[in-house]
Amino acid sequence: MSRQVQVHKREPSAEKVAMVARIAKLSKDYPVLAVTQLSKVRSAQLMAVRKVLRGEAEIVVVKNKLAILGLKKSGIKNADEVLKHLKGQNALIFSKLDPFKLFLMLEKNRVNLAARAGDIAPTNIVIPAGNTGQQAGPVLSEFREAGIMTKIEAGSIQVVKDAIVATPGAVISPKLASLLSRLGIKPIRAGIAIALALENGLVYAAEAVAIDLEKYRESLLQGFSSAKALAIEIGYVTKETAPDVIAKAYREALAVAVEAGEITPESAPLILAKAEAEANAVLTKAKEKGYGQAAAAAPAPSA
Repeated sequence: MSRQVQVHKREPSAEKVAMVARIAKLSKDYPVLAVTQLSKVRSAQLMAVRKVLRGEAEIVVVKNKLAILGLKKSGIKNADEVLKHLKGQNALIFSKLDPFKLFLMLEKNRVNLAARAGDIAPTNIVIPAGNTGQQAGPVLSEFREAGIMTKIEAGSIQVVKDAIVATPGAVISPKLASLLSRLGIKPIRAGIAIALALENGLVYAAEAVAIDLEKYRESLLQGFSSAKALAIEIGYVTKETAPDVIAKAYREALAVAVEAGEITPESAPLILAKAEAEANAVLTKAKEKGYGQAAAAAPAPSA
């Protein structure tokens, strides 16, 4: 005779239930939700970010299972897109700031760390030319293995020219990590990184919110310069273009006056200079044809 075994389902703890409810509530209360990766984030950095965002956002470090339950419970639009990015160690940021401002604030609080064996190079890692401060010795072999041209001056190792020792995506070897550490080069950017942002149901991928302010500034300046040049060319007067438009009109009017031989206080010096230059050109041409020499050789008329 078979015996039935009753399995009692374990009830979740009060803390877990409260966390799920909190995630659901915050998702509804704030217009922006960002999934952030805690890659190499230290507790001190997290505290600093909390302080910076105080009053503007709430950071919740939560296990992925609880975050998923809370987001499903919230019923917010496109929550499924958020769930796809809940991998590894994450924190949820519920913010009043738009995703772009949030990205910039998080970026300001990132720090550079020394590379460890197995780290992935985020960008080109460059060892610059110059004195390394390292004494000649066994360490020279590490420079050679990294493909770095060196020379010895006054017993110190000098890098001959800038050397790229790792490209984006390359795995940093133990020996390269050791060399970079010796040289005080910290190529790993650590901090809270946005993996995905959701603003009132609109999904932003990480690359969409990653603004390069320097490139953006350069683009604006280039656009301004091009627009100003066009406005000056067509004579469109604004506060910014008026001095250049007037200067251009003056130069063109003066050029027409000089070409036409119209004498004014402004054009007279230019007209005289032009006439002198033309006369000198005629004289030079005449001398080339021998007219100047013939006149010089002719006998003076008798009295």
